[in-house]
Parts: sequence; C-alpha cells; structure tokens
Amino acid sequence: MASKFSGVLQLTDLDDFITPSQQCIKPVKIEKHPGKISKIKIHETGDYMQINLDGKEEKLEKAQITLADCLACSGCITSAESVLITGQSQHQLYKVLEKKKASSTELGTFSDCQIVVVSVSPQSRASLADKYSLSVQKAARKLTGFFKHLGVDYVFDTSFSRQFSLLESCKEFVSRYAERNTNPGALPMLTSACPGWVCYAEKTHGSYILPNISTTRSPQQVMGSLVKDYLANKLGLTPDKIYHVSVMPCFDKKLEASRPDFYDKTSSARDVDLVITSAEVEQMLEKESLSLSSIEERPLDNLLKDGSEPALIHHSGGGSGGYLEHVLRYAAKQLFGLSVDEIKYTVLRNQDLQEVSIEKDGEVVLRFALAYGFRNIQNIVQKLKRKKLTYHFIEMMACPSGCLNGGGQIRTSDGDEAKELLARVNQIYNSLPSQHPEADPHLQQLYMDWLGGNSTEKVKAMLHTEYHQVEKLKTALTIKW
Repeated sequence: MASKFSGVLQLTDLDDFITPSQQCIKPVKIEKHPGKISKIKIHETGDYMQINLDGKEEKLEKAQITLADCLACSGCITSAESVLITGQSQHQLYKVLEKKKASSTELGTFSDCQIVVVSVSPQSRASLADKYSLSVQKAARKLTGFFKHLGVDYVFDTSFSRQFSLLESCKEFVSRYAERNTNPGALPMLTSACPGWVCYAEKTHGSYILPNISTTRSPQQVMGSLVKDYLANKLGLTPDKIYHVSVMPCFDKKLEASRPDFYDKTSSARDVDLVITSAEVEQMLEKESLSLSSIEERPLDNLLKDGSEPALIHHSGGGSGGYLEHVLRYAAKQLFGLSVDEIKYTVLRNQDLQEVSIEKDGEVVLRFALAYGFRNIQNIVQKLKRKKLTYHFIEMMACPSGCLNGGGQIRTSDGDEAKELLARVNQIYNSLPSQHPEADPHLQQLYMDWLGGNSTEKVKAMLHTEYHQVEKLKTALTIKW
C-alpha cells in the first residue's frame, strides 16, 4: 500500500524500509522469570506461541510502535504506516464517543464526562465542500451538524488559531531581523507549520537547519493550546478532561500531534489527542450511510462568545495559510515604514518555487521566497548549508502546491481530473473574505486576556515550541551495501 505521508518523508535517506532487526530501535520489554525456560514456535495461524515447562502454550504479544517512538528514531516511518497510525484514525474517535456515551448514560449527566472538541481546518473544509458540491458556509455548518450528531460537544474553525500563528510569526521575524548580525541562525527564517518538512529537517540536517526554523507553533498546535488551556479554564475543567480532535488535510499532522513537545506531563494531556484527515471524514460519512449535503446544518461554535457564530475567513497568499504575504507586509511596515499593497511573485524553476523582493530607495531590503515539494526544499537546504542563500524568509511546505494538495485530502485517480480538482478546491478556499490578524479585534482581546501581554512566559509556552536533532544510527546493521 502506498504511503500517505508527504513525499518529503519518503525520499532521500529516510528509508522506505523497516524491520525490527535493522531499522526500528524501540526496545521490546521481555518478561524474564528465574529458572523458567521456554520455547517459541509459530502456530499454523501465524501467531508466535511460547511453550512453557508445563507444556501449555501462550500467545506472545506483538511489539507496538507508536508515533512518538517513530519521532525518536532515525529509521523510516513510511512502510510501517498501518502500525504507526493505529491510534490516530477515525476508529479511535468512535471508541472515545462510544465510551463517552456509555459513561453519560450510566451517570445520568454529561457534567462528569469527557468533553469532545473537533477543530476543522479551512483546507479540509474546502476539500469536503467540493466533494459534496457545497458552499464553504454550508459545508462548515453541515460538518458541525455531522460531528454533533455523533456526540461531539464543540466544533471550531482553525482559521482563528491561524490568526495567532500568523501574528506570532510576524513578530518572530522582526525579532530575528534585529538579531541577524549577532545570531547566525536568525535568518533566513523558515516556516514550521508543515510537520513533514520539520521532521525531515530534524532527521536529515539537524544542527545546520534547526536554528533557522521558526519556533512559532502551527495553527493545529495553537488550537491545541487554546482548547486545553483557555477553553478548559473557561469550562472549569482540567486539560485531561477534554478530548481534542483536529481535521487536517495532511497525514503528517498526526506526527506533529504526537510530538513529546506537545504533551503536558503535569496534566497528562496532549494539546491534540487525535488527527483525522479530510478523506477519513469522508469515510466516516460513508460508514454512517450519510451524505454531507443531506445533513442538518448547525452553527459553528465560538471560542470567545457563546451563542454567536464566528465569521469564516481565509488568509491571502495561498492555501497554505499565506505566511509569506503576512510576514512580508508586517516586516515592510515595521522595519522600513513601507505599505505593500500588491505583491508581485517571480516564478523561478517551477510554480512551487517563487520569490518576492521589496525595495526602498532603489535597494532590495527584503527578499522572501516560497518553496513547496521535496525537490525545491532540498535545493533550498543545500544552498543554506553552503551559505549561498540570500533570502530573509522562506515559506516551506512538503506537498507540491501546498496544503490544499495535502496527502489527506479527498482524491481522484485521474491525473487531469486531479488538476481540475485542486483548482476547484483552491477557488472554494479563496471564496471567503480575507483578514489580517492585526485587524481582528477578538484576537487582540484574547491575546491580552489569555496570554497577559506580549512578553510573558505564557506566550512562549502556549505559542512557541522547539526542535530536536535526531542522531543517526551508526552500526553495522545500518550500512547500505
């Protein structure tokens, strides 16, 4: 079965191969008993059986590899997909909802039960809207109706958390620009919203690249902070009482949610407990024998004001969130007093590699670029390592054409139809009005109320993260002959 993780995780020296004896380094716990000698045989069913001294046969448990184990390993993550995403699928969501329903029936009240929250990304919503021939607004309300029909308590739109991510990325770039002469890793600043690209950087290039990667959390993980901290406090709950599910266009987001950095040991809770993709939502609808177009509409929940439905927006600059455009406009204004009304892109080798320059008094003061897909990312990384990169900021995404073309989106098998499908999804995504984070009064209010200002430890804890170089195995078993 072909891997559904992004191509950047399937190429270069991240081998598409895994066997317990050669690549997977997770230790398997073996129970030892003094004086007890056992034999192991393979049963006709294919199971491994332990034969004890008394002649009784005992079935041995299979070793389980989790997403967290994968991130701590320098081997492959792709061929073990069926194992890796066991706990990251729609089946797990059904289990949680069934358990919640059973508990509520037994207790007679929902107050003591776990709250289930679903956050839907705008890219997934656009993909589902195209599949079922719906407008963005109708798709949003019908998705809300579907999840609440299953037993979900709250359904949010992640465009609001992207506002946080964009605003924080803008501030981070200005801060890095001020440090450019004293901090070699300050510029160019590389975006970090794509977990496929981040995982590739950690496992393949490590110390060369990691200082340049933005520490601002992705919209998914900012939403996790909002749900597990702000919403939990608002409801008077501890973070572990909320089960948070995000609907994303990309399988790599499952890896991101499983990172140890997004697990709070104090409350034993993850920021995002489960990630399902757009295609998996389609599978859920099929399981329920439902079409999204026939589901009753229900309003999206508002994180700030109960009872009022939030307005849906999109962010200019492309289906990956528009990091380049938002940071460019903010930096030009803050650093050089320039107002950028129109951004002109120069296409380089292909449509997935473009650059933008801003001039003042005839001199180029800012050079930004976007690089999508493995080939372009590899070229950027090699130039950075050779110190031949002249950009100040680069929007990096693992998937060609960006997040709207993520591996978790609803697909078609025909190549020509695939291009038309992407064009339609892009048109649907851009059909909403755009908004800059600084123009959102609710964002500014929550930034102050929740985070207490611009320079607190809570801002760093809730909106930023860090990265870790993964050391490669250096043993005879990992030599490629």
